[in-house]
Amino acid sequence: MGADLSSLLGRVIGTGQLLLVDPSGGQTRFGDGTGRALRIRLADADVGGEIAADPALKLGEAYMDGRLVVEEGDIFDLLSLLRRNGIRRVASPRLKAKGLLRLLAYQFGARIPVNRNRRNVAHHYDLDARLFDLFLDHDWQYSCAYFQPRGISLDEAQTAKKRHITAKLLLQPGQRVLEVGSGWGGLGMYMAESSGADVTGITLSEEQLTVSRNRVAERGLSDRVRFELTDYVDLKGEFDRIVSVGMFEHVGLANYDRFFKTMARVLKKEGVMVLHYIGRVKPAYTINPWIEKYIFPGGYLPALSEVLPAIERAGFLVKDIEMLPMHYAWTLKAWRERFVARWDEAAGLYDERFCRMWEFYLAAMEAAFRHDRLPIIQLQLARHQDAVPYARDYIAEAEASLKAFEAGRPPLAPVRFRS
Repeated sequence: MGADLSSLLGRVIGTGQLLLVDPSGGQTRFGDGTGRALRIRLADADVGGEIAADPALKLGEAYMDGRLVVEEGDIFDLLSLLRRNGIRRVASPRLKAKGLLRLLAYQFGARIPVNRNRRNVAHHYDLDARLFDLFLDHDWQYSCAYFQPRGISLDEAQTAKKRHITAKLLLQPGQRVLEVGSGWGGLGMYMAESSGADVTGITLSEEQLTVSRNRVAERGLSDRVRFELTDYVDLKGEFDRIVSVGMFEHVGLANYDRFFKTMARVLKKEGVMVLHYIGRVKPAYTINPWIEKYIFPGGYLPALSEVLPAIERAGFLVKDIEMLPMHYAWTLKAWRERFVARWDEAAGLYDERFCRMWEFYLAAMEAAFRHDRLPIIQLQLARHQDAVPYARDYIAEAEASLKAFEAGRPPLAPVRFRS
């Protein structure tokens, strides 16, 4: 019943203002009246009790199904209000028990050495490519942008991300570069054109593979950039550089040793690796059940303390660690606003329920980055002490050189979809 949800919200919301409207039209106010006014409506008599019994899963499902309607403000405002007020700190014994059972189930499943990489990747990345065109930048960078300086556009920030990562790789003409998780090919093309490198990208997404191969052919880079449908566990050969952006979150707790030992095996002794991923400030041991069910099955966001031991066991030296704490919040905000602006086009590809699911995903992730202190972590790894300069000045110097390259780079053609 709505009373169950009212009781929960009454314990949670101390600041802000929220008006809850039950199915009969009754209204309950929460908060101290400060900030933006929010109004939500329960569409049926059961949904309030379902949300109160399992908010981590049922809040998102209720919004997807149109049973929880945000009538004033938007879903990001609601999620932000709940996180600012610390909803997880007022969990009942029943909710705590449910959370513990989920944690144990996740840890058990995460430590079973079963390779579900291809299935998990297909769940998210093999969606209709036209969906991603609705909200990504012109180069289809589906990972955290680098808003340096702060006020630049999404397109500029994604270019800055590619520039920053490429600078850390210390690329030289003719070097063989491996990109693990190559997306739609934008970073691979940037590295090849800016530095004269020979790039091999691997992906488990058939949709991304087709699009990225088409882009390379149209760009005239097929002799220097290639993409393969390959899992990292099957890698062969040697590379001068390795880069991985936004893929490590899908590796899984049980596979960190295998991942880094594989990278050490295929990286030359004098080589350099840059790993860019979403992390945490401390272990969480599980993932949000709604995100796990609907968006990223098998995903996990690790803390440094969970990653560094495997890095050390693989024989890597950590040459640089950079934490980017708010850049993904700004990226997600831009994606969410662009997606909502083209809602009708997304609904034409899927339906209204899918659109609400996707909006909830972008809003929930943005709220998490704003209020849960999630950072993007960039690790620079090497096997040899002298592989990287002893001071970080070279990064800014390389970025300046790359900016000069970008000024004369021919514009990218619009991304074409699979026919």
